[in-house]
Amino acid sequence: MKNNDSQPITKEILIHINGKNIYGNLKIPKKAEGLVIFAHGSGSGRFSTRNNYVAGILNKNNLGTLLFDLLTAEEEKIDNYTAEYRFNIELLANRLIDVTDWLVKEPSLKGLKLGYFGASTGAAAALIAAAKRPSIIYAVVSRGGRPDLAMESLPEVKAPTLLIVGGNDFEVIELNRTAYKNIPAKKKLEIIPGATHLFEEPGALEEVARLSAEWFLKYL
Repeated sequence: MKNNDSQPITKEILIHINGKNIYGNLKIPKKAEGLVIFAHGSGSGRFSTRNNYVAGILNKNNLGTLLFDLLTAEEEKIDNYTAEYRFNIELLANRLIDVTDWLVKEPSLKGLKLGYFGASTGAAAALIAAAKRPSIIYAVVSRGGRPDLAMESLPEVKAPTLLIVGGNDFEVIELNRTAYKNIPAKKKLEIIPGATHLFEEPGALEEVARLSAEWFLKYL
């Protein structure tokens, strides 16, 4: 069921799964037909400035967004000191799958096609989750991602996948090129000239958002 109210749905949500409390920020524009779930990486969370910027552009294109914390508050405190969770791709992927399954069962979101936007290590989690939920996930976008950390799952990815890498992020470009060859689904590798890993250069993040919106609008 699509959102027919005059105002978009914007709210903080609490998802209780497997004894864990997961907090997220959900925004569904009035005419949304798709919902993009963000998977953050490298210790980031739902308040990530870069991901919120991209989410805002998606919202303007009538795409719903969910930004949530892959880690619980307790896990995040530990990770801030040890960094032990941010590279635990299996944990991140399973957390993303649990949240996805919760969304599918949510009556107010029924009818919205789902996609993933993954950044850094979150991109690996998104690709693993997409491989395990091929009938649910319709598109994946990776921003400065590490799809190589999901190498075993890449041959099972069915969702159209867009890999976006900065032109000056040389090591990550090669990792993405290697991963790209192992994805059997519709796919595209976009390299943004002059951009580094965090896309902090003028216009770089805007280009990420534009490419992402085009991809999700095409497949969601």
